[in-house]
Amino acid sequence: MSAPAPTGRITSYQHEGLTFDVVDEGPVDGEVVVLLHGFPERASCWRLVAPLLHAQGYRTLAPDQRGYSSGARPPRRRDYTTTHLADDVAALVRLTGGPAHVVGHDWGAIVAWTVAARHPDLTRTLTAVSVPHPQAFLKALVTSRQGLKSWYMLAFQAPGLPERMASTPGGFFDRMLRGTGMSREEVARFREEIVDHGALPGGLAYYRALPLADRGQMRAPITVPTTLVWSDGDDFLDRAGVLRTEDHVAAPYELVVLSGVDHWIPVHAPDALAEAILERVTSA
Repeated sequence: MSAPAPTGRITSYQHEGLTFDVVDEGPVDGEVVVLLHGFPERASCWRLVAPLLHAQGYRTLAPDQRGYSSGARPPRRRDYTTTHLADDVAALVRLTGGPAHVVGHDWGAIVAWTVAARHPDLTRTLTAVSVPHPQAFLKALVTSRQGLKSWYMLAFQAPGLPERMASTPGGFFDRMLRGTGMSREEVARFREEIVDHGALPGGLAYYRALPLADRGQMRAPITVPTTLVWSDGDDFLDRAGVLRTEDHVAAPYELVVLSGVDHWIPVHAPDALAEAILERVTSA
């Protein structure tokens, strides 16, 4: 495990023989907020939210997670289970002396839920963005429209298919992202930071490792103060799982619904998201 630089900043760290890149910003002596990106984005997705947290005295650590950091791309799908992903984050929090406030969007939210479940001692508060509690999501898959909204998760299991769909600029993958609310500039960022950077296979490995997940670790209720931020314009997440999430939290809980906002909350509603994060972290 790496140690902070003499400046106190953490620009990279090691875990399980992998090297992770980190964007460490804000007051170095501030309470730590860990920001976990989703698919298909990297730490830069927090570029509009992080300064709003810094202005209130918080330090943010935004890692490029497993599969995204160029030094953290193991080849086997079993290396991408949520257990590994959560333990990567726990290793980062331990470097700060812990515990930390943990925030995650999309796949980052799934990782954040798992961190809170596996490492409550390292999780001061949890703010999950877009994605409900994993058990609530699984229930919604078979009882609501969530199954239809999650069609892409099955498509991503096909070896090489999504990689081919993303290989051509302006092709199917780009059009799909545009259809869910990404701007042309944001799709161009996806091509530069994910496709050109070689991070797409690693990001897809999260989906491909789902059949190997240890679902038992999420059966116990979450015991840290928790906020779920969901947007009613989300093309990927149905309301059903969102409404069931409170049943899986045995701690102070709040649901924040953003009206008229699409899935890409950190970029398209940074002020509202920062407000929800700050309400949660200050409650602790």
